[in-house]
Amino acid sequence: MCIIETMKVSISEAAKELGVTQETLRRWETAGKIEVERTPGGHRRYDLSKLYGLVPRLERQSSRVTLAYARVSSYDQKDDLARQVALLETFCAANGWSFDLVKDIGSGLNYRKRGLKKLIKRLCAGDIERLVITHKDRLLRFGSELIFSLCEQFGAEVVIINASESTIFEEELAQDVLEIITVFSARLYGSRSHKNKKLVEKLKEAADDL
Repeated sequence: MCIIETMKVSISEAAKELGVTQETLRRWETAGKIEVERTPGGHRRYDLSKLYGLVPRLERQSSRVTLAYARVSSYDQKDDLARQVALLETFCAANGWSFDLVKDIGSGLNYRKRGLKKLIKRLCAGDIERLVITHKDRLLRFGSELIFSLCEQFGAEVVIINASESTIFEEELAQDVLEIITVFSARLYGSRSHKNKKLVEKLKEAADDL
């Protein structure tokens, strides 16, 4: 018969014993995943014999990797995609990070890109230790902050190699604006209407001029 001695420890001792941060323990407490006792002075005390049951789950966290994400809007920008990939690989290697690379070709307004969905899924699974991108707009044109909030929630660091605007920012912005207006004009006039097609042609000409 094996008897496990009950041992109550502080939050700092529990975090060290399990190899997680104190914030992680607080988050588990809020989510109701673990039980926490309080001393008369209000300090947390953790029962290690119960926390050890979480170790298999934590072993997965210890194998978390860096995820490098690259994106361009169209297949015409494959050269830029190759440059992003080369920069990400060099940067991660220079920092000694084991990393996975995810590439996307699609609009910055598209939230359903295969690579982006994979990124979000792995974030929520707790598999990512840090997210590395070349520019902020590589994630999404609008809404990058949502991904950054997910990173914060699941303990993933965000590394932006170049915080300034991308060299193809104006080109992609013109394409994104064209996409927005095309969608709304189709809703107003109908996707096959002559008026809509004429408007889209003018917009494409304006985008080409940009």
